[in-house]
Amino acid sequence: GEFPTVAFKACTQQQSRNLKQSRLPAATAPEEVLAGGACVGADCLLRVLANYSRSGEVKTTITVGVVGYPNVGKSSLINSLKRSRACGVGATPGVTKCLQAVQLDRHIQLLDCPGVVMATGTPPNATITPLRGVLAPEKLRDPLGPAAAILSRCPPEKVRRT
Repeated sequence: GEFPTVAFKACTQQQSRNLKQSRLPAATAPEEVLAGGACVGADCLLRVLANYSRSGEVKTTITVGVVGYPNVGKSSLINSLKRSRACGVGATPGVTKCLQAVQLDRHIQLLDCPGVVMATGTPPNATITPLRGVLAPEKLRDPLGPAAAILSRCPPEKVRRT
């Protein structure tokens, strides 16, 4: 199709080289495979990318930008496909500070991009910015505004139960 969708789980292993990839498709992998540290769904995603690098019978070189909100796993996806720690990753937003190119194979280059936050108003709202993962929680001057914004989005009975 025009917008292919692939089920994918990034690798959670800590070593720097030889990150594992499961051969099973993520959509049908058993729970224990999905719960493990190996990447799942890489074969399918690599096939999709390889198809884009074909122009008729000729292989062309493509550059694929990996974009998204902060801290959603863009760098982890690239590391999982490359099977090594080509990009730095971390639990807090903002680890990726500038564009980084990673050569996946002869025909495919991946661009690791910093997190993208869509502006919804001007100026940036100090309450909403942390909710979007732009600012690490420990860097907040006043956590009450964002905390109140989070609570306003939660059903009160669920908050009370927690």
